[in-house]
Amino acid sequence: MNFKIDKMKIGEPAAIKSWVKGRKIYIELTDSRIIGLPADRFKILSKATNDQLKEVKIRLNGFALRWESLDEDITVPGIVAGYFQLPLQVVS
Repeated sequence: MNFKIDKMKIGEPAAIKSWVKGRKIYIELTDSRIIGLPADRFKILSKATNDQLKEVKIRLNGFALRWESLDEDITVPGIVAGYFQLPLQVVS
């Protein structure tokens, strides 16, 4: 049997809310999960001020986060999958 999966029909999670606390970005998803991610795992966001990070907006029906002043977009499916641009910085 072949099954074709339509991500929209099975309800791939999208962001319904986003906020920033310090250097962490949080999103609430349509499936009720809340995910937090460090801004410093992304090239452009790692150089942003805390005030710039707070300018995050949800775009593309919840499938992207946008920082207009930084000209930066991050996809929600990429966040859910754990795709980051930079390695985790471990403080010793």
